[in-house]
Amino acid sequence: MRPLFHPSIEDVTVEAILHALSDPVRVAIFTQIAGSNCSQNCSNFLNITEKLIPKSTLSQHFKALREAGLIRGERRGVEMHNTSRCQEVDKRFPGLIAAIVKAHKVQCEGRAVNGAEAKRKAVKKNVKD
Repeated sequence: MRPLFHPSIEDVTVEAILHALSDPVRVAIFTQIAGSNCSQNCSNFLNITEKLIPKSTLSQHFKALREAGLIRGERRGVEMHNTSRCQEVDKRFPGLIAAIVKAHKVQCEGRAVNGAEAKRKAVKKNVKD
């Protein structure tokens, strides 16, 4: 099995970080890993969206996050465990990760509010009909 590629922190760029986090699934995966105190197994993220994510697609998401320098992956038998590199990235780009995680949280809260409001309006409309 090939060794995993982890860029040195000096080779991590803002562009690579932003590109990796431009995908909604990857940003959801990263924010969950970043908010965890322990390593996360890849299979924990199969249901991170409404639809089940195929393992091959999930592997590609983790590869993008790893190659951008956002996470560190470690093989443990047949499982892959991932930890955040937030502290390293924060030393290189102070405040970047915290701003991204906060923005993602605000965005998710806005979607939840809008989704609840849309459901409420749909129920109201159905009651009138």
